[in-house]
Amino acid sequence: MSLDVLWFIIIAVFWTGFFVLEGFDFGVGVLHQVVGRTDTERRVAINAIGPLWDGNEVWLIVGGAAIFAAFPSWYATWFSAGYLALMLVIVALILRGVSFEWRAKLDTDRWRGTWSWALTIGSLLTPLLLGVALGDLLAGLPIDSSQEFTGTFWDLLTPYGLWLGLTLLVLCASHGATFLGLRTTGPVVVRSRELARRLGVPTLVCVAVYAVWTVAISDAGAWRILAAAVPVVAAAAAVVLVRAERGGQAFAASALTVGGVVAALFANLYPAVLVSSTSAANTLTVADTAASHYALTVMTWVAVAVFPLVLLYQGWSYWVFRARISAPPDPAGDTGQLRPAGRRPRG
Repeated sequence: MSLDVLWFIIIAVFWTGFFVLEGFDFGVGVLHQVVGRTDTERRVAINAIGPLWDGNEVWLIVGGAAIFAAFPSWYATWFSAGYLALMLVIVALILRGVSFEWRAKLDTDRWRGTWSWALTIGSLLTPLLLGVALGDLLAGLPIDSSQEFTGTFWDLLTPYGLWLGLTLLVLCASHGATFLGLRTTGPVVVRSRELARRLGVPTLVCVAVYAVWTVAISDAGAWRILAAAVPVVAAAAAVVLVRAERGGQAFAASALTVGGVVAALFANLYPAVLVSSTSAANTLTVADTAASHYALTVMTWVAVAVFPLVLLYQGWSYWVFRARISAPPDPAGDTGQLRPAGRRPRG
């Protein structure tokens, strides 16, 4: 396998890992006002992702940086075309990050309500916009022979890209509800499991349409059809497992669905990296846009040294914060302090 193909696969892994890990905390951000009727219940949901969300976003940063370093022409064309949309993504990510930090700074309903809505909007916009951007890679953008984007902002809103954005948004919500069913207790876990049941069928429909659409617009061979079928099977399994109240297995199936959707996109995109809707001759490919062999060699050795450490650190983080989050048992004694379930409060 050549290094440029290897790095295309690595980039696909980064984007897939990002949506699998960040997908559930996007979902928690979208749903925390639905599963939490009181401020304490909303904080139970938010605290379930509190120690994890910023580490999950590392995958997005590394995924973008890897495209910049390994495929500079792809980066230049794609990011230039989606400049305004990417600014919206950055604003949405800032809204999420700031809401986590500032929501608890003042103990007033208006303040906390404002930052709750900031968290909801930021968590909703990010997977939607990133889904549109990823979908555009396969749907095609107006690219000329100089690898320059010749369209406008409205050309970014391709029907396939919009559907992938909607699919990822619904998937993240379903993934988040399943995650809260594993990580919380009390009324929050009851409402989360009910939401996961209700979102199961709409999620399956979105993924099935996405799979058929992906195969229809790509040069589909047998293995590409198989790649598109994997998330459909996983989504169907998630529906069955959620209704059977097998929380851990349902979450695994949900994670496979999210990862399968993103992986299927890259599988059907290869060997292109950005399809041109102007002319097939202008389509950007792995071979055309790759950096030099020396640069890819250095990047490969760095990845071999650093990537296992990142995986170990994230695995350790998830293990340390594995306990369920619960609210104080007595509402009259609610001091605002949340704690992992099964542990006694100090003092």
